[in-house]
Amino acid sequence: MVITRVGFGAWAVGGADWAAGWGAQDDSLSIAAIRHAVERGINWIDTAAVYGLGHSEDIVRAALKGLAPSQRPYVFTKCGLVWDENNRKATPRRVGAAASIRREAEASLQRLGVERIDLYQMHWPSGDGAPLDEYWQALLDLKQAGKVRAIGLSNHNVAQLEDAERLGHVDTLQPPFSAIRRDVAADLLPWCAAHGTGVIVYSPMQSGLLSGHFDENRATQLAADDWRSHDAEFQGANLARNLMLAEAFKPVAERHGSTVAATAVAWTLAWQGVSGAIVGARAPAQVDGWLGAATLELDADDMAEIAAVIETSGVGTGPASPARQAGATLPLVDERHSGLSGLNLP
Repeated sequence: MVITRVGFGAWAVGGADWAAGWGAQDDSLSIAAIRHAVERGINWIDTAAVYGLGHSEDIVRAALKGLAPSQRPYVFTKCGLVWDENNRKATPRRVGAAASIRREAEASLQRLGVERIDLYQMHWPSGDGAPLDEYWQALLDLKQAGKVRAIGLSNHNVAQLEDAERLGHVDTLQPPFSAIRRDVAADLLPWCAAHGTGVIVYSPMQSGLLSGHFDENRATQLAADDWRSHDAEFQGANLARNLMLAEAFKPVAERHGSTVAATAVAWTLAWQGVSGAIVGARAPAQVDGWLGAATLELDADDMAEIAAVIETSGVGTGPASPARQAGATLPLVDERHSGLSGLNLP
């Protein structure tokens, strides 16, 4: 699969009424946002069964209904988080049992309305005692059976990647990565680049902090059912440093005739080994705010300017700048798409 450099993230469209919800969400706006992204050329959507406890996958299906096969984007989803139907607010359990993985795959296929999932990912390492070998073999079996096209790991470390690779190739890794949360650049990105494992990063704008539209007042007004309202990065000294970094992106964005949001996403794409970035949207206008990242190339001076603010402010953790300015494409090839050729950018 050749993917566009940015993809639509469907976490927030899962809505509220679950442990990691983003607050109330209008389903019609969610559907409009996904369709708008696809119309503008985005050729993949990332979701998970747990987002909205199945609701996000339902929304993705509704958004893709009626699209011709040639227009259909790739659909990526995840497994390994199982919720309690009788207590939607309970934290989902991390389950790696093979039987559970198989059940989850069938449920996702049904909710998404597809015959095959393009990329199926283990959301987190298991917490039920199931060894990595068990759940990774379950994903390999699903791939062999044709239920899924490619398989990956999300939120796993290098040692776990090594263990999985011994059983069968890890097609992709999905880690958190932003100018605030940079730890994966130290070891995971080099490992993936060396092993031909594609990397699609999530939260490149750190859940809105680097969008250019966030401030202290907005942080205080986050709804109680928005998980960010009780997250440390949205409070106190952390918030102040994060907003300082967001300001540093403004002159870079202006030089490129871009937005802060697109520039923050492009920063993650400048690192060697990163194949694409997942960016969420709750309305069509938000898509337009970050879509420019698909074609925005930051140069060494841009990266150095941002690194200087990272180092002086002490914001976040991890390397402040890449040792090499290089990109990578997801090493899964398909003739239906050709990189960025489908993007309709001004």
